[in-house]
Amino acid sequence: MKFFERLIDPFARADGPPPRQAGPFVRWMLKGTGGPLGWFTLVAVLLGAAEAVAALLVGWLVDRAALGTAADFFDDYWLETALILLFFLGVRPVLMSLSSGFVSRALGPGLFLLGTQRLHHHTLGQSMEFFNDDFAGRIVQKEVQTGLALSDAMTESINAVTYGIAAVIGSALVLIGTDWRLFVPLAVWGVFYAWLIRRYLPRIRRLSRAKAETRAGITGQLVDSVSHMQTVKLFAHAEREAAAAEAAMTRHWQTALGFGRVVWQFRTLLAILSGVLPAAMIGMAVWLWSTGAAGPGAIALAGLISTRLSQMSGWISFTAMSIFANAGVVEDGMRTLAPPHAITDRDDAAEPETLAGEIAFDGVSFGYGRPEGGGVSGLDIHVRPGEKVALVGPSGAGKSTTIALLLRLYDVEAGRIAIDGIDIRDITQNGLRRHIATVTQEAAIFNRSALDNILYGRPDAGHEAAIEAARRVRAHDFILDLEDGKGRRGYQAHLGEDGVKLSGGQRQRIALARAVLKDAPILVFDEATSALDSEVEAEIQAALEVVMEGKTVIAIAHRLSTIQRMDRIIVLDGGRVVESGSHPELLAEGGLYARLWARQSGGFIDAYPGSEAAE
Repeated sequence: MKFFERLIDPFARADGPPPRQAGPFVRWMLKGTGGPLGWFTLVAVLLGAAEAVAALLVGWLVDRAALGTAADFFDDYWLETALILLFFLGVRPVLMSLSSGFVSRALGPGLFLLGTQRLHHHTLGQSMEFFNDDFAGRIVQKEVQTGLALSDAMTESINAVTYGIAAVIGSALVLIGTDWRLFVPLAVWGVFYAWLIRRYLPRIRRLSRAKAETRAGITGQLVDSVSHMQTVKLFAHAEREAAAAEAAMTRHWQTALGFGRVVWQFRTLLAILSGVLPAAMIGMAVWLWSTGAAGPGAIALAGLISTRLSQMSGWISFTAMSIFANAGVVEDGMRTLAPPHAITDRDDAAEPETLAGEIAFDGVSFGYGRPEGGGVSGLDIHVRPGEKVALVGPSGAGKSTTIALLLRLYDVEAGRIAIDGIDIRDITQNGLRRHIATVTQEAAIFNRSALDNILYGRPDAGHEAAIEAARRVRAHDFILDLEDGKGRRGYQAHLGEDGVKLSGGQRQRIALARAVLKDAPILVFDEATSALDSEVEAEIQAALEVVMEGKTVIAIAHRLSTIQRMDRIIVLDGGRVVESGSHPELLAEGGLYARLWARQSGGFIDAYPGSEAAE
């Protein structure tokens, strides 16, 4: 078993992106498996040929038995009989065992995991636009079903089709060697069988592709509903979501019915054709025997071959139908998952070990490819190393776009962004993001343990460092009280999908602990404390003062407590910088920032030290 299990490394990475043509795409998915597939093919050929040899041996025995007497048979043919027994009791079982070992221990599990992980690794490198345009559940379904379809198609192609072709060729040679007229019924039957395959399998492939698309649509719709279950319940839209799911299921049902109709026609005609072969071949053998042109062994030979091929024709055609159906699934997955990455690293991109944190936006423009505009236009921002800057502005001003461009979730359309004077496009994406710690308004929590979620900031930091980070953002105490449905407690308790077991403030503190642990030279906050109540926020702000010490900080901020701690405030409007300065300076200008501040803070502005009202 170990021999088979070591034939394929299911986690070997592919070279480069997947091609967008079917043949090269399959080779990309299967690269590195040529050896095991070749050996399995050889075993399948030998096993198929063994079917014809078995019929030949039985026919030989019948002829010898008919010519001699029972008393003398074993004296005359003891050696031949022993060799025939060795074939049936030794050779065939060994070939069958090898075939089963390749399928169940090597190719079956190995090809599925190999293809799925390669697709998933490529998908992880897609831009945010790719994920924003699709259902998460649909993407995952495509990855899994494409890997499974390719695995099934390859094993079935070799296990059935190669085996079947070898069996047919071997049978044809045996029949011709016995009497060429025995081969005539098989040849005529083969023409009609090939016509049936050619007529129906391409249709099955096309319909299977459509069925795979609608099946993935069901998964996407269901996952979309379940992942937003709180919103569904709050708006009392369970019936609406059920109707949307039923609509997706109806589309799948209609395509499945069309697929089923073609399959039914194919298998019915195949059943009729399968009954013709034994009748024709045995009838020909009986006629030859009746004329004295062949012995009784020819009847046995024709009967064994025709009934075996008749049974195999149903199995092989059903398998071929499955192969073509899986080919349709693979093509559908290729169209969804194989698009090239919109954002890629340059060949000579560097991965710096350290960055000081100087940030410069020079004439940066980006509009999400929309003709109606949006994003930022001609953006010029310079942040000194260790400077703490707040980005403020009305909704749609370009604040989140600025952060997304800094993190290179999108590439600029004009201008450039530099860190320490290096264009971020000359830095690998991973190298760039390792030097930036980000906390967003909607804290991203994995359905993993609390410890794993914190260690996501720096996986090699260790347990004690993670606990210290949790203490600094006042998360340690509530983590100790956690317990999940499987009885795991404290830092080992799992937090549920998107942190559903936590309050908003607790989720945010886990995210903050993750950023603290990362200890990156650049910190990006997008309303990082917005989910915290005032008392807890005040305590965490003290910790953040220490965390931000000596680091470059960019924060999208509206709340007084956050803006107070910034060295400079940059006001965006319409994707451009319209004001820049400290809080008192901007209030004194009486521009957009002053209007936003008055609208958001109301009477609380009087409490801010240094404002005109306070004086």
